[in-house]
Amino acid sequence: MEQAMPEAGAQGVEAQGEAKADAAHLNTVNNRLVDHGYLSEEEFGVVSETLQRNLATTISLYLKFKKYHWDIRGRFFRDLHLAYDEFIEEIFDGIDEQAERLVALGGSPVAAPSDLERFSLVQVPTETVRDARTQVADLVQDLTRVSRGYRDDSKTVDDANDPATADLYNGYAATMDKIRWMLQAMMDDDRMN
Repeated sequence: MEQAMPEAGAQGVEAQGEAKADAAHLNTVNNRLVDHGYLSEEEFGVVSETLQRNLATTISLYLKFKKYHWDIRGRFFRDLHLAYDEFIEEIFDGIDEQAERLVALGGSPVAAPSDLERFSLVQVPTETVRDARTQVADLVQDLTRVSRGYRDDSKTVDDANDPATADLYNGYAATMDKIRWMLQAMMDDDRMN
């Protein structure tokens, strides 16, 4: 039996599920063409959960780099101020790519600050951190965790019949590894102590 569509201009309803990622089941006019593509409901649930978490994590990582970019002081100010912006540029496109991938599969990306905090693997500091070594060490830890998460999620979504999202995650893991390596190399400078 075909589901009746609401009349034009109908208000949306709240998405269901833990990640609130399932726009395909919202009974609104603009969702009638949205489906999960080649994914089953169960596969979509697995993929959307990883996309929500990785989207929130990437946004939080972007914000953390910006926070440290603004807060840095001392001998390494110029080097880190510029490096952080370069790293931000490398990760920024991933925000839109992950959100659009989720939408293409019938999901609805998180964007509210409370959702970002709930899903993200990265915590944006609320205090001011000016010390270069403290900032870089913190970012290295985050990047290690984020890169591992992308690699784990690549296998998870591949097992859930979504090699396209797995490919995205593999690329993001490589980017995180590169940025981590560069920051780790900066920590090897004895002057940073």
